[in-house]
Amino acid sequence: MEEVLIVSGLVGIQVVFAFYLVILNRVLALGVHPLFVVVSVNLANSLFLLPFAVALERKKWPRTLNPVLMIQFVSIALGGVTVFQSLLLLGVEKTSPAIASAMPNLSPGFIFIIAVCLRLEKMEIRCKFTWTKILGTLLCLSGAIAMSFLQTPATTSPDLASQVSSGDIAEREWIIGCGYLLASVVVVSCTTVLQAVTMQSFMAPFSLCVVTSLMGAIFTAMVQIIVEGKMEIGSSAISPTGIIGIVILGGSVSSVCITYQTWCIKKKGPVLVSMFSPVQTVFSAIFSALILRQLIGIGSITGMFLMFAGLYMVLWAKKKEIYDDADDNEKLSVNDVEKPLLS
Repeated sequence: MEEVLIVSGLVGIQVVFAFYLVILNRVLALGVHPLFVVVSVNLANSLFLLPFAVALERKKWPRTLNPVLMIQFVSIALGGVTVFQSLLLLGVEKTSPAIASAMPNLSPGFIFIIAVCLRLEKMEIRCKFTWTKILGTLLCLSGAIAMSFLQTPATTSPDLASQVSSGDIAEREWIIGCGYLLASVVVVSCTTVLQAVTMQSFMAPFSLCVVTSLMGAIFTAMVQIIVEGKMEIGSSAISPTGIIGIVILGGSVSSVCITYQTWCIKKKGPVLVSMFSPVQTVFSAIFSALILRQLIGIGSITGMFLMFAGLYMVLWAKKKEIYDDADDNEKLSVNDVEKPLLS
């Protein structure tokens, strides 16, 4: 029953994120500053989750914060909030929701490499499940790359195509946007692995989200003040009331989703959780076609099938590996960082 809850929940979260990404694309197009969005949404996250953290996890809080835990908090806040979300929004602004949701599908490859290097994920060369996971990851990467390169500005939408044909500026912006998205994938991959390690000594997902969201909002506000000299919404065509409504709704929904993902990371590990990101790509392309009237090309559809094939291969290998390693897992200590990645 727990596995069904985890799988269905992760799929639902990706659908919500896909819709939210399309809405953000419209908000940014109307002139709202990306850094302001990051600050506002994460402040809403922390305020929304604070009562749950106090009520449900107060007894789990450590009496003292050691330097290692503080460094982990700061790293997750800087990486998972300030850097990742800022780069993601800049990429969304310069490309499209379909591309922005396709790029994170590269993260399973990065996470798998990082987890293996840090000995957080098992890799037995002679094991067929290991090779199945490797092949599935490569299929996911191939699908993401296919969507990224075949979903070009000329095939995204008629409006964007006309902008590209007018000169090289739009094409250069497109390349820069893809660079932002690629950099965000590298950052979030490292942060995802760090979350799994942090949850071993700080087993309070609500509190972790509150702390990192609040710290991330503060860091992002500091960045905007340093770079631009002040905090500003931007030249938005949306009324302040509309912006507040979008921020509160987005912050509330994303806080629930992020907390659930954090719990899943603790239960199943970062590699398995990250493998559900192709679902977001599919629904982002669908919502973009329905809401933004952006076209879905054959290359994008091919990429979707490749990513789903890789997803199911990895899920199958992980499930079989769990059953085969059940006896070994019982021997792992409670504080062993490998446990959440294998259970």
